[in-house]
Amino acid sequence: MAYSYEPHYFEDFEPGKEFLSVGRTVTEADFVVHSALSGDWTELHTNREYASEQQFGERIAHGPMTFVHATGFVYRTGVLERTAIAFLGMNYMDLPNPVHIGDTLQLEMVVDSRKDISRDDAGLVVLDTHMEKQDGTTVFEGDMKFMIKRAESND
Repeated sequence: MAYSYEPHYFEDFEPGKEFLSVGRTVTEADFVVHSALSGDWTELHTNREYASEQQFGERIAHGPMTFVHATGFVYRTGVLERTAIAFLGMNYMDLPNPVHIGDTLQLEMVVDSRKDISRDDAGLVVLDTHMEKQDGTTVFEGDMKFMIKRAESND
């Protein structure tokens, strides 16, 4: 896996190329900030006593918060710095297991494909992503689609 902190242009994203993000530990502050920003104060995420009596025995991260961590890791690698024009969505996203306060997450990315689009200055790059916590449990998977600048358009 490549630990890369340099911007990649469309031409640099060869199918099969792999990247690994740094790790990050989820905190109480993450839960509070996400709840405040999203307006989602669901008790499963914010009420320790309630959550302790539910299926997971403790509070779990909001699903959208887990997705936000995954996108943050993509940007933390630096490969999209100043080259990403737009995040274009996903064809699929799975959240197979919960994230808890204190879990440390890390994201792996593999370039699935790159395609020409109707713009001369950019192309489409699809990254298959896989995020695990410290014990190897998968907490997020999905393909992220980005519009990325071409190197020629930057000359």
